[in-house]
Amino acid sequence: MLDIKFIRDNVSLVEEVIKNKGIKIDLNRLLALDKERRELIRQLDDLRSEQNKLGREDIEKAREVKAKIKEITPGFHEVEKEYNELIILTPNLYSEDTPIAKDESGNKEVSSWGKIPEFKFKIKDHIEIGQDLNILNLEKGVKTSGFRGYYLKNEGAYLAFALIWHSINKMKERGFSFMIPPTILKEFSLIGSGHFPFGKEEVYQIANPGRIADTDNKKENLYLGGTSEPSLLAYFSDTVLDEKDLPIKTCAFSQCYRSEAGSYGKDTKGLYRLHEFMKVEQLVLCKNDIKESNRWLEEMRKISEEILRELKLPYRVVQVCSGDMGAGKYKMYDIETWMPSRENYGETHSDSNLTDWQSRRLNIFYKNSKGEKVLTHALNNTVIASPRILIAILENYQQKDGSVKVPKILQKYIGKKEIKKRS
Repeated sequence: MLDIKFIRDNVSLVEEVIKNKGIKIDLNRLLALDKERRELIRQLDDLRSEQNKLGREDIEKAREVKAKIKEITPGFHEVEKEYNELIILTPNLYSEDTPIAKDESGNKEVSSWGKIPEFKFKIKDHIEIGQDLNILNLEKGVKTSGFRGYYLKNEGAYLAFALIWHSINKMKERGFSFMIPPTILKEFSLIGSGHFPFGKEEVYQIANPGRIADTDNKKENLYLGGTSEPSLLAYFSDTVLDEKDLPIKTCAFSQCYRSEAGSYGKDTKGLYRLHEFMKVEQLVLCKNDIKESNRWLEEMRKISEEILRELKLPYRVVQVCSGDMGAGKYKMYDIETWMPSRENYGETHSDSNLTDWQSRRLNIFYKNSKGEKVLTHALNNTVIASPRILIAILENYQQKDGSVKVPKILQKYIGKKEIKKRS
């Protein structure tokens, strides 16, 4: 969310950002609530100060002040509740070079790498390849798990974990600490990351949180994480870091769960859009300096690009436009990898700078050289997500005889150079 003082001082700018990001929020109502809230806080502070001064000297007057506080407080709580509901909807600003457009059609290609393969035989899609090689079973997956269910088998499963392990080793080489975080999340972590309230329909809620409590029957809403970003951010919530310890560089492996509520009818076959998948995510917390955080945005992107180059997969980088980037993003890139059966690129990575938008929601500060508490900037990026990336590998590396070559960088993990049909 944005700082309310910044909103007051830059109403026209914030209105423009709201419009270009397509965010639904009544800014005039927020500003009216802010004014009313500040006045009520002033009244309550004055009354409490008066109450403290009176003490036992004038009991009757002190009672009158106490009654006045009691009278005002419920109204203040109502205003505070509505104010908090609106302030978390305020979107982050976007960078000056962010394309202005309503949807993904306005995203701008900024670079590309690799040669699009030309096949001298009729190609198969990843579904047919996976079934022929006995490394993928969608029919059993749907039977067991429902719509978008899948089983990875044999070399398909080995390939998925080879990608994960290679990515984890890459992050270790780059000095990122490694975590396996919780995937069952409390609501505050999803509000803090910005996945609530904006993407709440995409998140699975656990139906019986009371049953997994280890004490009394206290119930608190619990959810399944769609990425490790909320849990990594929550790890640092309500923390004051030391400037000398910045940047904080961490990454995590997690199983991820998404309802894909807004995507029914899209990519219904195969491994492109799934309800559960594996992911290695990276997070950086750095100083509150836009030049530094943008430098990390580019550095994080380079790591993902390096992995795709090692896999020798053609890809392109697009800068995401205002209407497609989400409320909290200041600047965002998607990396899209070539998928032959689609005759197009498909998104495989996402790289975002959210400046202090998340840190303000989660109280993540650092103490600078002057001893001042300053909000950190926060960035996140996909290192690898599987099995979607398997689409690109299986289809780009397929051979005329039906086999699939294993990318050279992954052969040491799998112990073979190609995947052949099992006899």
